[in-house]
Amino acid sequence: MKGARGTQQQRVSGDLPESSAIRVVGGSCASPRCPGKKPMRLLWPLGSGPIMSGPQTPEHTLDAQGDSSLCRKDEDIREGTQSSHRMLGFSDALLSIIATVMILPVTHTEISPEQQFDKSIQRLLATRIAVYLMTFLIVTVAWAAHTRLFQVVGKIDDTLALLNLACMMTITLLPYTFSLMVTFPDVPLGIFLFCVCVIAIGVVQALIVGYAFHFPHLLSPQIRCSAHRALSRRHILHLVLRGPVLCFLAAIFSLFFFPVSYLLMVTVIFLPYISKATSWCKDRLVGHRDPPARNAEVFSFDLHEPLSKERVEAFSDGVYAIVATLLILDICEDNVPDPKAVKEQFRGSLVAALGAYGPHFLAYFGSFATVGLLWFAHHSLFLHVRKATQAMGLLNTLSLAFVGGLPLAYQQTAAFARQPRDELERVRLSCAIVFFASIFQFAIWTAALLRQAETLQPAVRFGGQEHAFMFAKLALYPCASLLAFAATCLLSRFSTAIFHVMQIAVPFAFLLLRLLVRLALASLRGLRHLRPAQPLRSQAPEEAQSQLLPSSC
Repeated sequence: MKGARGTQQQRVSGDLPESSAIRVVGGSCASPRCPGKKPMRLLWPLGSGPIMSGPQTPEHTLDAQGDSSLCRKDEDIREGTQSSHRMLGFSDALLSIIATVMILPVTHTEISPEQQFDKSIQRLLATRIAVYLMTFLIVTVAWAAHTRLFQVVGKIDDTLALLNLACMMTITLLPYTFSLMVTFPDVPLGIFLFCVCVIAIGVVQALIVGYAFHFPHLLSPQIRCSAHRALSRRHILHLVLRGPVLCFLAAIFSLFFFPVSYLLMVTVIFLPYISKATSWCKDRLVGHRDPPARNAEVFSFDLHEPLSKERVEAFSDGVYAIVATLLILDICEDNVPDPKAVKEQFRGSLVAALGAYGPHFLAYFGSFATVGLLWFAHHSLFLHVRKATQAMGLLNTLSLAFVGGLPLAYQQTAAFARQPRDELERVRLSCAIVFFASIFQFAIWTAALLRQAETLQPAVRFGGQEHAFMFAKLALYPCASLLAFAATCLLSRFSTAIFHVMQIAVPFAFLLLRLLVRLALASLRGLRHLRPAQPLRSQAPEEAQSQLLPSSC
């Protein structure tokens, strides 16, 4: 006790060192990391709740936490550093935009009204779609590498911020090089420039690693406190530079035999999975060998681990938002009537001129509904995901790649009025894009069910209350697009009507889906109760089987 105002200071678990505590009073901080501040009565360990000497209000707790945050900000200001969270958000947004706008050179493939949708056009579109999928996946690999890189770098300064901007500027050049690749497929310059951009991205990321290790206060605490930082730096640089090395080989091969370049770039996409498969085969053949004890800290920080669920959701939301925005760009560009045409062809009636673009607006509304509902299904799925595995991350990337192709589906459906003779092929192409975008969502859920105790909330596991409803929600678009594709094969004359019916019916099915699932489950239970009673000896297996059926929604 010190005077009338003194109080007894308490701690939660034994005596703690002075460096692990913060004293707060009236907006001041007396931590050793913030010298010169006025000490106070309240004392608690860092990272835990305040241990108070008497009754305290929630306002006191919030003030204490806010003062602790101010203390950390003051320390960052003195060191000239700042948190990397906002920069990561900016980078995620930019990378999701770059990955999505890769589809624009494909959607702007010019097919004149006199030109039929024959095999040559189909081959051209198929080639461009394949190259788009490859480049989209390479951009997602760059995004994953950037995210894991800033698991190592905990704070940034001005130099790191400029290096990150240089990396982002190089990434923004990828759509231009991709446009050269699809416009001049027989000229190797486009492939060469694309590979040079990927190499430059890897070099800048390596510079970020080297700079952060040169100034250890920028590193994350796990790496900064490691006794083997040099070994960690070599390990991280090895992981960062593997892809650029393969792209360097691809750039060389592009000068005299470019098919090998495409093969090497595909290898960049699946390199983590190839490495894991190689390690598994090596362990099977040679036997598992534990790494030396001095390497334990390095391998505890595994950059091949799947990204956090929150980062996957943020990148996915960015792709869905950009795709939904791209749909309106063509409306603004192509469907604004020319004033001269309105005056001459429609006698000055803007309403009549806009009516001529009715099929385009119908295609836009249907395409936007498709994008929105696919996002809603993705949101509903990840709402019940506890942890994303590596397989789920790969399937999510493949789903996003086909979601990025939905502007191409819109272009095809908007062309029904201009080129009605090609509507069957265009409907089938649109159905295929929607099918693959949705079936990979369903595959994400299937992969999660294989490890449901680790990845899913109890409500959507086998036998869970929401299991049947989630199954129906994720299976709706694959079934609808597959049914529309099959119907166009049987009723080719009504292909456009079938596709528009699918676009209109699916949103209403989403609204009634929970009711339909409840009716289906009630019908199954009714049929099960109508079965004749079984002998007593067969009741145990029947009870075991009934546990697998989902409960009511």
